[in-house]
Amino acid sequence: MRTADRLVARTVRRGGPWLGVLAVASVIGACAELALPFVLGGAVDSLVAAEPAGRTWLAACVAIVTVTVLCDTLGVWGSGAVNAHTSAWLRHRILRHILGVGPAMTRRFPEGDLVTRAGVNAEEAGRAPEAIVTGTALLIPTAGSLVALTLIDFRLTLTLAVGLVLIALVLRAFFHVSTSIAGDYQEAQSDIAARLVDALAGARTIAAAGTAAQERSRVLTALPRLRAHAMAMWRANARAGVQAGVVVPLLEVAVLGVGGLRLASGDLTVGELYSAARYVVLGAGLGAALSHVNRLARARAAAGRVVEMLAERPRTYGVRPLPAGPGTLKLYGVTADGLGGTGGVDLVVPGGCSVAVVGRSGAGKSLLAALAGRLADPLSGTVTLDGVPLPGLSPQALRQAVGYAFERPVLVGDTIGDVIGLGLDAPCPETVRTAARAACADDFVRRLPRGYDTPVEDAPMSGGERQRIGLARAFAHGERLLVLDDATSSLDTVTERQVGRALAGELRGRTRLIVAHRVATAAAADRVVWLDGGRVRAYDTHLALWDDPAYRAVFAVDAP
Repeated sequence: MRTADRLVARTVRRGGPWLGVLAVASVIGACAELALPFVLGGAVDSLVAAEPAGRTWLAACVAIVTVTVLCDTLGVWGSGAVNAHTSAWLRHRILRHILGVGPAMTRRFPEGDLVTRAGVNAEEAGRAPEAIVTGTALLIPTAGSLVALTLIDFRLTLTLAVGLVLIALVLRAFFHVSTSIAGDYQEAQSDIAARLVDALAGARTIAAAGTAAQERSRVLTALPRLRAHAMAMWRANARAGVQAGVVVPLLEVAVLGVGGLRLASGDLTVGELYSAARYVVLGAGLGAALSHVNRLARARAAAGRVVEMLAERPRTYGVRPLPAGPGTLKLYGVTADGLGGTGGVDLVVPGGCSVAVVGRSGAGKSLLAALAGRLADPLSGTVTLDGVPLPGLSPQALRQAVGYAFERPVLVGDTIGDVIGLGLDAPCPETVRTAARAACADDFVRRLPRGYDTPVEDAPMSGGERQRIGLARAFAHGERLLVLDDATSSLDTVTERQVGRALAGELRGRTRLIVAHRVATAAAADRVVWLDGGRVRAYDTHLALWDDPAYRAVFAVDAP
């Protein structure tokens, strides 16, 4: 948990000015609480002796109570502001890290789990500064009570010190137990969230299959585990509360007993005995730190889950621009999980060439496409574009040179025009429209109520239309290399042929790597990479490969 503790420490440093306000309010409020028993004791002695100074003591009591109330009010305000500030900082950091790591993050953590860590866990970890400051402020009345009791009678100090040791042991054990239970509880929460996200993604399939009841049971599989951890947390709270709660009245009885004996012998006044009783309550108030310890334990457990995610190394980039070139793509000895084997993949895609990538499901087609544009990095080997290794390129040079289109594109942006121009430094309307025309999307976009300015949520689209928008986005970006990962699977035959003509016509100057499942797509390519079991089985023209029955079997058709 050391890395989690370091993250908690960093959240404290990120508390901002409101953390200082909270600290000052907590310290002043604690000092006011510490001063109140002394002033009350003085007021009691003055009233018993009928001294004129009694009014002064009462006025001081009113002033101290007023200060305490103001500090409590400011502390509540400051706590909310600090929690919001640190949680926002942590969420921004998590989001930057997730996007920096890229698709590799979702290969380790399910999407629902990531949402839970970036949402609920980040918020809980962000509460650590408030819990630390307010919890630490409780030490002021405790330390002050020990000093005050020493000034009254050192025997009372010894009585309180014994009780405080017992309370400290209870809090220490509770902290360690709570951290463990909170981590298990948060993990169960994350499991439910991950299953729920999967269910929402497949909502239509579930409805069509009529399996809503079974799916509900699957999503809530971790619910008994969640309940068990919640009950364990409740029992730990109750046990610690009882243990700490028993100490406080015993301390009061002990101090009042010792103080009563001292009062009877004339060594204490009534006011001093009252002050001593109040100081015992304040000193033993360390037992009220259970709620602060509980929040800190949950924050520590949540920070541990966040640290697991932050441990994923983000991709690093170089600063090199791309030299002039046709977009030649080369892979030397490239291996990745499920691709390349011991020998690795060696492949050269000439600049301006159209290459189809075919193979059965699981052969590594999408992984090869991801490596080609650095959506993933190989375990070994090198991928270059016009002679420059992809990790050596700056992010701007890489994304300007490579355009991606996917089978199920996610439309990110406020309007259709924003979606197509996403990532461009200065997308002009003509660039957006030219890309849309090449993807056969211009006609249906113009028919929308506001054309390219139509908000995405007001533009219901079919699967094929979404693919065309995804293709347009790729065409607007990829100045040298286009990577199309099954990006035409939802297009009708006519539209697919039109897009194919654009790829062979106005886009011909760009290198095209196309993951293909249709015979027509492979036949239209200049060359075909045939993957089998993660290895390159052949690299030739479609016509030359068609004589091989195993190649024809990839498309599940017979030779003509």
